[in-house]
Amino acid sequence: MPPRLLVLVFAVTVLGPLPAGAADSDIRVSSIGYLPARVKRASIAASATQWTLVRDADGGTASSGTLSAAKTDVDTGQSIAIADFSSVSDSGTYHLEVPGVGRSVSFPIGENVYREAFIATMLGFYGWRCNTAVSFTFHGQTFAHDACHMDDAHTDYIGSTGKRDGQKGWHDAGDYGKYTVNAGITLGSLLAAWEEYGSVIKTFTWAIPESGGTLPDFLAELRWELEWVLKMQYSASDGRVSHKLTSLTFDAPYDGGGTAIDHWVMPEEDLQTRYFVPSGSAAIADFVAMLAKASRIYQPFDAAFADQCLNAAKVSYAYLQANTANQTLTDPTSTGGYTTTDPDDRLWAAAEMWETTGDAAALADFETRAAKFNTGTTTYVDSDFDWSNVKNLGMYVYLLSKRSGRAAATVTAIQKAATTAADTLVTNRNNSGYGRALSGKAGAYYWGSNGAVARTCMLLQVANRLAPKTDYLDTCVDQISWIFGRNYYNRSQVTGLGINPPMHPHHRPSQADGIDSPWPGLLVGGGNNTSTQAADNKNGATNWIDDVNDYELNEVAINWNAPLTYALAGFLAPSTGSAGGDASVPQSDDANATGGSGGSAASGGAGGSSGSSVSGGSPGTAAGGAGGIANSSASGGVGGIASSSASGGAGGSASGGVSGSGGASSGSSAASGGDRGSGGSKGCGCALGEPAPSDWSPFSLGLLLVVGAVRRLRKLRQGRE
Repeated sequence: MPPRLLVLVFAVTVLGPLPAGAADSDIRVSSIGYLPARVKRASIAASATQWTLVRDADGGTASSGTLSAAKTDVDTGQSIAIADFSSVSDSGTYHLEVPGVGRSVSFPIGENVYREAFIATMLGFYGWRCNTAVSFTFHGQTFAHDACHMDDAHTDYIGSTGKRDGQKGWHDAGDYGKYTVNAGITLGSLLAAWEEYGSVIKTFTWAIPESGGTLPDFLAELRWELEWVLKMQYSASDGRVSHKLTSLTFDAPYDGGGTAIDHWVMPEEDLQTRYFVPSGSAAIADFVAMLAKASRIYQPFDAAFADQCLNAAKVSYAYLQANTANQTLTDPTSTGGYTTTDPDDRLWAAAEMWETTGDAAALADFETRAAKFNTGTTTYVDSDFDWSNVKNLGMYVYLLSKRSGRAAATVTAIQKAATTAADTLVTNRNNSGYGRALSGKAGAYYWGSNGAVARTCMLLQVANRLAPKTDYLDTCVDQISWIFGRNYYNRSQVTGLGINPPMHPHHRPSQADGIDSPWPGLLVGGGNNTSTQAADNKNGATNWIDDVNDYELNEVAINWNAPLTYALAGFLAPSTGSAGGDASVPQSDDANATGGSGGSAASGGAGGSSGSSVSGGSPGTAAGGAGGIANSSASGGVGGIASSSASGGAGGSASGGVSGSGGASSGSSAASGGDRGSGGSKGCGCALGEPAPSDWSPFSLGLLLVVGAVRRLRKLRQGRE
């Protein structure tokens, strides 16, 4: 049959009445994919009994089965059934079909499905760099800012006048401040990732200026933050450490109408005077822990830098020993507080000093402090923690140490507490319709709860090292799946990645750069039971919205990105280099399992589809094919054809697909759009590669796109009814 006639027949069939039933969005999957040897589950938020896993390459059935009995999800109140296709291990691109419900987005199964996400989170840290120009390309879009805050910083509030060097470091979150306490849990998590997975992480490279130098790219990025941390110490002989370095207010005063967000600027345009803020003992202890840990990690690569870190840590540790009371600070600013008491921070500092130096006094300091956490109301190890309670970081160091001298009874007690807490996470995950390990726990949805979901992987991985159990690793994998779409929202929680990702994070560069797409690789905070910005919904399991105004729900932060980086790193296969295309983001080797010679999600491969743009539809086959129509428009409503079509045009020539023209607002207020407006994404507009020879005419391809758009419109409308 001639291709044009075939398309007409297909169009008539598709444009006919759609069967009644729930929209495809009721099938929630890990939109970035699944690992061959680990758990693979999908959550079905609709009434159904059967599921089928379909290969995109040939439409054949890879597996099928009966859904689990539906049960009420403890957090959302929804009735959820589970499709478990863990037995499937063949690499490729698949989708789920559930009779009476629909089909899921396409997703890969392969060893490298987390590769792009890992690199994207690290580009997120690069994008946060302060006091330097930044530029990188992701999926065909360049993100950049000029050198910023070159006057860092003034010393008026730490006992002198004038200024001294406070340059380098990362902007903390959606603002441009730099905070020692939050750097603590961030670097603690990232340095732990290196200690545990460095042999694999060192094989990865991405587009940063230091790439190809003496340091692996991962450690080069972390050093940018560490060099700033060193400058927060008052002097080489004064162990006090500034709590933060910020301006007096988040944003400069402005004239004219609108909200403060309407007047946000790029970092180089933020000309407010910035100050070192006085010392507090929690910041001092976190400083000690970060630098002691860094010293042993950087020693093989740069002994002089490692010694500098350790010497600074020793000075501040001596200060802590001489000043045993918790020290609060007088903060002259109204920027981020990060105020906390110091018992947990001091414990972590002692653990890192002992692990790096072997100092018996530091070991005794740790064990004495650890005992104080084993009371009737507290335990050695918590199942959930964040920047204000970093004792887990110290406990992990102690448990995993190969040094001699530990008290056997203390080791046994802390290990039992760790595995008990990990078992709680497994139980929570098993009871959750979406596999969330912090479900069913009072207060488990708080400011930055998405970071807490990722952070559970630290405990689960430590527990698995101490007492290996399949459930520990599978529960960690399920947290990654939750973050990338197997959740109540059927949306990725990371900018630039997965299904319908956040488009309006509370992040100044994303708002002020004039580009529709937000800076990629950033995990948003997520639902929050106590949000003052979700007045009509205090259920954190359901109240997240993608609105730039909602910093309690939709901000980004380094301490949330870090545990996601850690979680992904635990399942990486060694990198064999870029698979072509966008050099900033090497692509998964499995992205082209159904055809093609490689290529990033921005450019596609030659001959087949670039299958890792999983928010699109079915990719083309190895021989080319027509490609798929993207299943999810960007967050701005209709938005034309979604910018991440899984396969592009004929022959799978370019995974960028058709660049949409932006959609109507999905409901957020006009103020949330700012310079980008409140409309949807325009799409990446990536250049299409040279298509493989094909009999498909422009008319045929155009009609296919129209058919897909109309079908998607119907499903969106159906889902709203």
